[in-house]
Amino acid sequence: QVQLVESGGGLVQAGGSLRLSCAASGRTFSNYVMSWFRQAPGKERDFVAAIGRSTGSTYYADSVKGRFTISRDNAKNTVYLQMNTLGPEDTAVYYCAARDKAGIVYTTRGYDYWGQGTQVTVSS
Repeated sequence: QVQLVESGGGLVQAGGSLRLSCAASGRTFSNYVMSWFRQAPGKERDFVAAIGRSTGSTYYADSVKGRFTISRDNAKNTVYLQMNTLGPEDTAVYYCAARDKAGIVYTTRGYDYWGQGTQVTVSS
């Protein structure tokens, strides 16, 4: 069992930055593929970014490529999402997710554990 707790959300003006954190507790953090998803009101939960277990390879949705950076610190059991040049279209609840298998998956079904989410609101 893995518990995930997100933090770092908030209200920011367009063009600003935020850094989200997701702290994991439970089983060995480095065994998990970690990802961020987001869900805007009335929409489905969409993939944002992922980072591999051992290689640290990163993957991004086209909509955030070049603006967002995912990273992990296995010593701190934490995954981060640095978000720059934010726009109103980035407004959503952001969720951290953990996958207990190898390989990157871009759909919610591929993940075993979820955090409670953190709200990001970008004003224009």
